[in-house]
Amino acid sequence: MTELLFKTNIKCGGCIAKITPFLNGEKQIEEWNVDLQSPERILSVKSETVSSESVVDLLKKAGYTAVEVKQ
Repeated sequence: MTELLFKTNIKCGGCIAKITPFLNGEKQIEEWNVDLQSPERILSVKSETVSSESVVDLLKKAGYTAVEVKQ
């Protein structure tokens, strides 16, 4: 399984509630989490097949931005 990391502009639990249907609705995403303690609000996505572009597009549809962090 691959873990993708993204810097986001997600700020709070309300923001997470807004993105949840988008990320949960993507069948290729097996697990995701947002670290609200991190200053960069890191979103981690675990999947075998989802592309970073797909995750960025999902967040854009929800009204948020994401930039992949290269590991």
